[in-house]
Amino acid sequence: MQDVLAVVTVVMVGLMVGVEFAVAAFVNPILDRLPDDGGVAARSDGARVLGRIMPFWYIGSVALGAVWAAVAWGGAGAALVVTGTVLLVLSVVMSILLLVPINSRVAAWSQEGVPTDWKQQVGRWDRFHYVRVGVIVLAFVLFTVALG
Repeated sequence: MQDVLAVVTVVMVGLMVGVEFAVAAFVNPILDRLPDDGGVAARSDGARVLGRIMPFWYIGSVALGAVWAAVAWGGAGAALVVTGTVLLVLSVVMSILLLVPINSRVAAWSQEGVPTDWKQQVGRWDRFHYVRVGVIVLAFVLFTVALG
């Protein structure tokens, strides 16, 4: 049971890391290079779509990590699982406090129009997102090491 839980957690967190890394390293930089602010509508749509999906993915990852930590408590690798889960909780807190407010504004741009400081807003979101990606990558690494 614990092995299945561990593998499911690692896969779920690994896929989340892949999506978030792809957004940071490839998708948003590509959108930012589109001419005439062409990436604004795409960022707005992405903010709406991923803004509906990612909360469940993050909370689900935290829940899986917490259950794995409880099941593994006192065993080999338990400290790694607990630390990885704490990092995922940190990523959720970062998301709620730093990224979601900006993301909510970006999601509304296609309906309300683009503000004059839109580049500064998406740049700030990107910087916070890079930090969050680092946090979830570290959680993933800890989970992966604990699995072995």
